[in-house]
Amino acid sequence: MRIRGVAQAREWGAAHPRAVDAGLALLVQAAVTMPFVVPRGPELPPATWQAYGLTTLTVLPLVWRRLAPMTVLLAVLAASGLYRLAVDGPGQPLPYQGLVCLHTVAMLAPAWQRAVAGVLMLVSVPVSVWLNSRSARELTFSLFVFGAAYVFGRLTDARQRAQAVEAERAAARERARIAREMHDILSHAVSLMIVQAEAGPVAVRKAPERAEAAFEAISATGRDAMDQLRRMLGVLRDEDGGGGRSPQPGPAELPALLDRVRAGGLEVRYETSGEVAGLPAGLAATVYRIVQEALTNTVRHARARTATVRVDRSPGRVTVLVRDDGRGPRPSPGRSAGHGLAGIRERAAAHEGTATAGPGPDGAGFEVRAELPVPSPAEVGER
Repeated sequence: MRIRGVAQAREWGAAHPRAVDAGLALLVQAAVTMPFVVPRGPELPPATWQAYGLTTLTVLPLVWRRLAPMTVLLAVLAASGLYRLAVDGPGQPLPYQGLVCLHTVAMLAPAWQRAVAGVLMLVSVPVSVWLNSRSARELTFSLFVFGAAYVFGRLTDARQRAQAVEAERAAARERARIAREMHDILSHAVSLMIVQAEAGPVAVRKAPERAEAAFEAISATGRDAMDQLRRMLGVLRDEDGGGGRSPQPGPAELPALLDRVRAGGLEVRYETSGEVAGLPAGLAATVYRIVQEALTNTVRHARARTATVRVDRSPGRVTVLVRDDGRGPRPSPGRSAGHGLAGIRERAAAHEGTATAGPGPDGAGFEVRAELPVPSPAEVGER
């Protein structure tokens, strides 16, 4: 809950930078007001409204610190110099305005402006110390705090750049995931519908009673594809990550998938061992998609008559095997083998597993095998 609150605060701050800067200016104003309200000794000059007004003038530019960091730094230095030379007001325990400005320049300004700001600090800090106490101790402390402000500004810039790069990578991974899902859903459905549609005219002429079943299979495949696409689009529209999401398919949905494939004329045998129903949701969906894509390749390319699907659950691992008696996927002249097998390997790699594809035993048929580690309940919780 606390981490979520911090994340929400950061998001709000990123969405309202001017409000954040105004709040920071008010905070600095409160800090520089302290010497004016704390009782002063009789030997010290009184705190006047003129001095307080000039102090406020050194704080006001902080509201625009992100828009023009270097300009704001120069304005603060000029106002601070005027305060030091024109009035004999209370001093400040720390140069809050200068520290904020230097941090902002280090975080947002280009390199040449950062260099100019560094030179200004190396000149203005010794001059300020000489006008104040001419103390080596004060000079050392001032150089340290200004140096720290600059370093923290550069570190903030590096962190923001790293976050931007990671956000781009996360977006790229999400685009790749959506592309795999769309490919698997549409490729599987369209392949089965083509097979049924091509068999339809033959069935009408030779076995009219089978034609109705073929058209029903086309309709069922289309409805299933539409349902899965609506489910995916619903997830994409669910901006707050809340409810309304349908669960991803898993091993429990494999029998229905195999029935649709059988309706296309391919004889499919399904075997399982171990508790395949208890897989984590993400891994279960991967098992389903691997089987779906492997059978899609069989239907589209293999000219097979039979296929075997086997899912084995062993301690710490699940093995998916799809084997057919066809010729295997072969690219047409001028065309690649498609994204199916590459997508299977990517899905396996996403779970730190492996996937292989090639001829079956003794070179007959074609098989796809995926070895996927099963995370422990503690690892699932950490993810």
